[in-house]
Amino acid sequence: METRAHHVMIGLFTLLAGAGAIFFAIWISNASTSKDYRYYTVVFRETVTGLSRGSAVQYSGIPVGDISELTLDPNDPGRVLARVRLSDTAPVTQDTKARLTFTGITGNSVIELVPGDPKSPPLESIDGEAPLIHAVPSPLSSLLANGEDLMTNINQLVINARKLLSDENADRIASTLESIETAAGSLSSQGDDVKALVNELTLASQQATELMGSINTLVNDQGSQTLESAEETFASIARASETLENMLTDNAEAFTSGIQGLGQLEPAISELRGSLNGLRSITRRLEDNPARFLLGRDTFEEYQP
Repeated sequence: METRAHHVMIGLFTLLAGAGAIFFAIWISNASTSKDYRYYTVVFRETVTGLSRGSAVQYSGIPVGDISELTLDPNDPGRVLARVRLSDTAPVTQDTKARLTFTGITGNSVIELVPGDPKSPPLESIDGEAPLIHAVPSPLSSLLANGEDLMTNINQLVINARKLLSDENADRIASTLESIETAAGSLSSQGDDVKALVNELTLASQQATELMGSINTLVNDQGSQTLESAEETFASIARASETLENMLTDNAEAFTSGIQGLGQLEPAISELRGSLNGLRSITRRLEDNPARFLLGRDTFEEYQP
């Protein structure tokens, strides 16, 4: 009897301990669910490849919750609704955004919460519904969505590269490079000739400069002498004209009689005639050969190669 009673006590204690552990676990689970978490609905307008129930939710890279449910919006199949359970300490505000982020190379995805303005008010539920957090397109998801177009562009780029590097174009490029190399070698071999030509051109330029200086000097010297001769001739003409005018004035009465004035006018007329002949001779020489008259030498005919 004592042995049976001992076994009964052990069995009863075991049952009570197990039941107590189960009730404690349920109490802890309910307490943590109702106290430590808040529910939100994240709205996606893109594919959510890699997301599933239980996927993590991060805030600035720190885990703050997980996905409890993932469904399509019955009113708009283009929207994906992810019901998330977040810690009540997560600073979710009215301008907090969400985006899809891939982790590692396994293809698993998480929801990354993007913080907004710290001064923004907390996001609260309305009419008992879970607050909405709108997701923004992530760069990686956009890349995957446009992956087909990207691959098409890459294929076209490869095709164009093959055309550019075809055998025909390669031969043309090689021929062009050979021509450039030949031209460079020819120019290098004729470097001495080019240098000599440049020296000759420099010397010719110096000689031309010296010749122009000599011509300017000669013209200045001879030209000044010619101008002096012309000035003397014009002065002689002026004196003769003045003498004639004076004679006409002084002998007005004599001209009236027609006798006495003729004898006095003859010297002035002779001087005027000589001056006019000298001026006519200078003009003729200047018209016939200007170079000889100005420079004192004959003109040279221009060399015709």
